[in-house]
Amino acid sequence: MKRVWMTALAIIAVGVWVLAQPIKLGAVVPLGDITGYQASRAMQLAVEEINAKGGILGRPLELIVIDDEMSPAKGAAAIDLLATVHNVDFFIGGMASGVHYAQVPRLKVYEKITIWIGAAASVLEPLLEGCNWYFHIHPWDYLQGASYVEGWAAIQAKYNIPIKKAFWAHEEGAFGTTSYQGSLVAFAHWENQGMSFKSAALGGGDYRAVLRFARDFKPDIFIWIGYDADAIPILEQAFEIGFQPPIFLGSPPGWPRDFGNHPLAENVMLYGMWAPAIKDVSPVSRQFWDGYVARWKEEPATYFAPLGYTNVYVIYEAINQAIARAKPEEKETLTASLKALEKDAVIAALAAVDYASPIGENLTFAPSNIIAHQGFRKQKILQWQKGRQEVIWPFEFATATLVYPFKWGGR
Repeated sequence: MKRVWMTALAIIAVGVWVLAQPIKLGAVVPLGDITGYQASRAMQLAVEEINAKGGILGRPLELIVIDDEMSPAKGAAAIDLLATVHNVDFFIGGMASGVHYAQVPRLKVYEKITIWIGAAASVLEPLLEGCNWYFHIHPWDYLQGASYVEGWAAIQAKYNIPIKKAFWAHEEGAFGTTSYQGSLVAFAHWENQGMSFKSAALGGGDYRAVLRFARDFKPDIFIWIGYDADAIPILEQAFEIGFQPPIFLGSPPGWPRDFGNHPLAENVMLYGMWAPAIKDVSPVSRQFWDGYVARWKEEPATYFAPLGYTNVYVIYEAINQAIARAKPEEKETLTASLKALEKDAVIAALAAVDYASPIGENLTFAPSNIIAHQGFRKQKILQWQKGRQEVIWPFEFATATLVYPFKWGGR
């Protein structure tokens, strides 16, 4: 009898010990790129705020960040390291689609709950079919394309702007290529031309051949798809060869911190899920902004910063909302399950979450073309004006009116 009691007490002690352990979040991001650098800082801010509130059901959060260096091999190895050495409870983070293509097979080995804020290339979707533990926050490329079509139609109607010809300069990797291919489908009603380049983020940086080709095409809108390292040199080289399209638009995941201060940046347009100006119309975005600036003594300059913050907070919100929704007779059992991070209970909580995010919109999950849990579905159309990103569309989030046509330096 004594042995039975000792065994029971040992089991209870182990259970208490487990529930006292931190909840480990394993993040993989490119720290050398502004997207990963600021996303990781926003994740840390969210962890600190949640821990100051008592953690998740009394369990503190611990963030472990690994730099993937924009390398598929290193990104995949990071998943293995986080799973086997650090024994994380959740995988979060992400940016480049090419890196994630190598990570997905490793994620499928461990099947831990994964909440990913990057990787827009829809070529990844078939690899994730049936993976109910996978939650994708960033819109897939075809979802982005649909929102751009909607946005440009609205802008053309409002501002009486003719767009018939488009040129697409895209980085040669999975991100740029699939985004370009999806754009051709979405904008089939335009006359489209395109050409690839090697991104400065991956050892390139000379865009003159592409820009000359674009100049000779005489597009109504010029769109480049790449990374933040491409933003300034592609702008300067376009100016150098005398290429001034009516609309000059960049579509990187993040922009250099000082891009808005560049003498050629005025009225350049961009796509993004968020802009600093949204803090003026969204209290949640304002709270995030103030917290980030106070903690890190810098301003968030990429939408991956509020996405990184969301990446952590959606777990906290999902678990709290699941308990709040539970019937009284189920609440104690559900609380214990969620505190122990029982997989099915956490998946169900995330699937039902409704989180007011600093992006300016509520985050919920619903099926996309293939996966069960897709989050945001739209991007926004923005413009650099007087050093800051202003929202042009959707009109309900607009913080400025469009300046058209584009002229170098706004002159």
